[in-house]
Amino acid sequence: MYPAEPPPIEETLAELSDSQKPLLNSRLVRLSNLSVRELDALKQAWPMVDTRRQRQIVQRLVALAEDNLELNFDGIFKRCLKDPDAEVRRQAIEGLWENEETSLIAPLIYLLEQDSSEKVQAAAATALGKFALLAEHKKLRPDHALRIEKALLAATSAKDKPIEVQRRALEAVAPLSLPEVKSAIMAAYESRHSRLKVSSIYAMGKNCDPDWLPVLLTELNNTDAEVRYEAAGACGELGEEAAVPALIRLVNDPDIDVRMVAIQALGRVGGAQAKECLRRCLSNTSEAIRETARQALDELMTIEDPLSFRF
Repeated sequence: MYPAEPPPIEETLAELSDSQKPLLNSRLVRLSNLSVRELDALKQAWPMVDTRRQRQIVQRLVALAEDNLELNFDGIFKRCLKDPDAEVRRQAIEGLWENEETSLIAPLIYLLEQDSSEKVQAAAATALGKFALLAEHKKLRPDHALRIEKALLAATSAKDKPIEVQRRALEAVAPLSLPEVKSAIMAAYESRHSRLKVSSIYAMGKNCDPDWLPVLLTELNNTDAEVRYEAAGACGELGEEAAVPALIRLVNDPDIDVRMVAIQALGRVGGAQAKECLRRCLSNTSEAIRETARQALDELMTIEDPLSFRF
């Protein structure tokens, strides 16, 4: 028995376009790795699809790609970056999260700078973050790195940009070890906007500069649980053992999310004190705390002995 031939793309598109029919995964997977001809057929059929149905299709494709790495809908997502519907554009950006093709840099910058939707601009900023990280690791051409740096830095302080876009741009540009980036993080930290301050603390961790540690240690005592959460996570990113005593105190924080991120941070920082605290957490009454501590210990053991295997 030979495997059945997939149905012609026109047949699949006709079924997917019919809002009266359920969206079946068996039909949606047919859209993986479409040829140029098939993508052109999709382009012709797409305007006739109801907008609500379009959103459902793209959302399901994103979910399918996350669940199965063998599926590739990037050709569709790229075309949807120019879709008339903002939600389709936003979901398309999300679908391209793993794609590191430099051909995406220009359209993402355009969406960040020019799109009419705040959500699309914010999603584009976040997506540019992976390219900023590549630039920091010298895996991008200097001209690409410069374009990303300029676009994201401009968005962090643009008065015509919503706070949410400024936040995501700051978080995205944070990995770049540049004086201008450090200044942008500090400006956000000192701003009057509480949401910008939260993002600045997150950005301090992504910036990986030990100079941020005194600020983070101070914010571990903030009365706002969200600030403590981000500060603890950032301490884990920095990996400085000087943060361990303060992180250990947060293991008893009244907020469960803060407790868990502190445990995760201890696993990243390591050291004798951190390891002892994590072992104590294994007998905690909370199953979530025990599991988080177990995972943190596994990560710590892997860092200390990369060739060790736990079964």
